[in-house]
Amino acid sequence: MYHFIGIKGTGMSALAQIMCDLGYEVQGSDKTDAFFTEEVLKEKGIKILPFDENNIKPGLIIVQGNAFNEHNPEVKKAKELNLKIYTYQEMVGKLTGMFKTIAVSGCHGKTTTTAMLSHVLYNITGCNYLIGDGSGKASKENNYFALEACEYKRHFLAYDPTYVIITNIELDHIDYYKNIDDVIDAFRSFANKADKMVLAYGDDPYTHTLEVNPPIFYYGLKEDNDIQAKDVEYSNEGTEFDVFVEGNYYGHFDLPLFGKHMLLNALAIIGVCYYERMEAKDVAKNLKTFPGAKRRFKENRIGNIITVDDYAHHPTEVKVTIKAAKQKYPDKKIIAILKTHTLSRTKEFAEDFAEALNLADKSYVMDIGVDREEDGYEDVTYQVILEKLNNGEYISLDSVDKLLEYENAVLLFMSSKDIYVLQREYEKRLKEKLGIEESK
Repeated sequence: MYHFIGIKGTGMSALAQIMCDLGYEVQGSDKTDAFFTEEVLKEKGIKILPFDENNIKPGLIIVQGNAFNEHNPEVKKAKELNLKIYTYQEMVGKLTGMFKTIAVSGCHGKTTTTAMLSHVLYNITGCNYLIGDGSGKASKENNYFALEACEYKRHFLAYDPTYVIITNIELDHIDYYKNIDDVIDAFRSFANKADKMVLAYGDDPYTHTLEVNPPIFYYGLKEDNDIQAKDVEYSNEGTEFDVFVEGNYYGHFDLPLFGKHMLLNALAIIGVCYYERMEAKDVAKNLKTFPGAKRRFKENRIGNIITVDDYAHHPTEVKVTIKAAKQKYPDKKIIAILKTHTLSRTKEFAEDFAEALNLADKSYVMDIGVDREEDGYEDVTYQVILEKLNNGEYISLDSVDKLLEYENAVLLFMSSKDIYVLQREYEKRLKEKLGIEESK
């Protein structure tokens, strides 16, 4: 029996689902707070227990979530009993080694790219996948494994993939990485683990500095890329483009998705499919039906209001989310609501967050989501962003009514934390205002 400490986490939940699919006995424990991954775990019959040292018994094999250390009573008990303990990434590395693994890395776009890749490969030939939105599925019959590979604390170095995709390189996780050179060094080490090849975003200023041993192919919009999108057309229906690989026409693609970042995510997948000798028409057909990843530009329409739940939590992600909304809804007012995560990221990127939020017609910032101590940042608040906004305000659950003034607008709720609590309360009150009954 495998016992997951912190089973509700998005990565841990996905891994637990995969191990269940592959026939392993799985259970887990976590905090009692409700989290969106619980439903699918329960559907698979995976038991979720509240943290308790009595859950840990001789004979269990432990999978330890990265958010929990020796201060957790279950981790402490497991060590006292001298049980076998795997970190999350160690277990992922062990499982994915049995398949042709395509590992998707990068500071932004990992989840959507992995979800898109798994959708395409699953429908063409069969594919296992582990996605950072809490999704996981596997069968021993499948040859491919689409894996989201996180750079935080160099966790992705536990994997030995066939392909490495690098969607971009940018400074983030500054509680761990010293500077951009440290980040580049981590990606260089990871890229060198690719067994077949590396596919990297070629219009990124840092990917060309990697100098790795496996062959590296670049994708993007510029002429010097190996995999290039040409004749790109953006509209409020989506994005159309032609793809050339190493100078040769591969196919025409029509995405029901918005923003340049979605086009680039698709290019990475198209590159993998090309080098795996898949037909362009099959790839195009399945890209066109991609429904999106969880908590990535998830829309809800109430009257003439569109609400969007999005995981954007870095300035670059906030910027592309606002731009995507503008592309899809050019005639609506764009309202941005942001809840940042970690004090260090909020302080170091305050200027960049403000620049991104200023693309919206109006912006709101919430209190920072904090789940770990960060020395030297104790005095940081949402004010470091708010003071730099052209048209911004503070918002909390207690002041959600101020959002009811908007009509014919898109409200973007952006955070890696629980901003959906605010969104749900706003949607409830908006329906009450409009006389729309809540569905049971």
